[in-house]
Amino acid sequence: MEQVKCNTASASYDIIIASGAWQKCKDFSGRKLLVRDGNVKNPGIEADGEIVLTPGEQYKTFSAVESICRKAAQMHLNRKDRFIALGGGVTGDLTGFAAAIYMRGINFIQIPTTLLAMVDASVGGKTAADLPEGKNLIGAFHQPDAVLIDPEFLTTLSFTDLTCGLAEVVKTAVILDGKFFDKLEQLGASLVETPDFAVRYPELIKRCCELKSMVVASDEKENGLRAILNYGHTFGHAVEQLSDFTIPHGVGVAIGMTVAGTLAADLGMWKNNDASRQLELLKKLRLSTAIPRRFTPEQILEVMRSDKKNDASGIRLVLPDGIGSARVVSGVQERAMISALEKCYD
Repeated sequence: MEQVKCNTASASYDIIIASGAWQKCKDFSGRKLLVRDGNVKNPGIEADGEIVLTPGEQYKTFSAVESICRKAAQMHLNRKDRFIALGGGVTGDLTGFAAAIYMRGINFIQIPTTLLAMVDASVGGKTAADLPEGKNLIGAFHQPDAVLIDPEFLTTLSFTDLTCGLAEVVKTAVILDGKFFDKLEQLGASLVETPDFAVRYPELIKRCCELKSMVVASDEKENGLRAILNYGHTFGHAVEQLSDFTIPHGVGVAIGMTVAGTLAADLGMWKNNDASRQLELLKKLRLSTAIPRRFTPEQILEVMRSDKKNDASGIRLVLPDGIGSARVVSGVQERAMISALEKCYD
């Protein structure tokens, strides 16, 4: 068993990485509402009620949050009870948001079943739903009681889901840990061709959780450092939204990192070789890195102008200034963004 502690100003909780980690749900008191992704079978979690969500980003809506809250109300749950999120990032985000607003705050447990959720979405207390105008525009910061990660769920993932999770692993390494990036380069295509879910992947998951917990501990509400965790997401979210979410989040992040890395090189923030290393690693992990030609740079920028991270100076971007380091940059000229975008088509 691997364990990481996430300490924030509002809560402290354990991230447990172990076979059968979900069984620790029984250690928590109170009545439980299991919120399950429709693609995921219940491995044996005992709950007093259950609601099944329709999987897919297009169903990450406030109506889904309302359905969770109404089920809780019908069960007469109170603040001493808790929700359990069993699924990927969409399920975790929706359940956490419902937990944040039901009775002004109820406990919840994260049981992520995708690699993307294990290494990123389940940790840190960001919860949300989408609006037609953009991703994650409604939500709240609400920390879980625990994150219970069972790597055995990874054996059930599709190839696409696995590679999408690896996009977030690469993102974490690029912005926070150069040595971790070096290790990913060494492992390369073996992570998808001969994945070791018993040893290698738990190690990757643990390192990502350690790094994200460190950032969240210093900046729970994203007033500073935490913003760098959005690397690749501003460009990536725009591409996802333009595709009506037929492009998965991990692919969007891979494309977004490619554009952001190209822009950073154009601005002289990091070396062309760094951008090339990032691109080659993403390709080795079988991730799409090119913008579909049906989306123009102008369309992408138009969506980016509605990003919730923007300020009075315009579009705010997270750009790398070395392998293992990144910062938030404001005031980049849109013509520079267009130039970078134009270099990232196939």
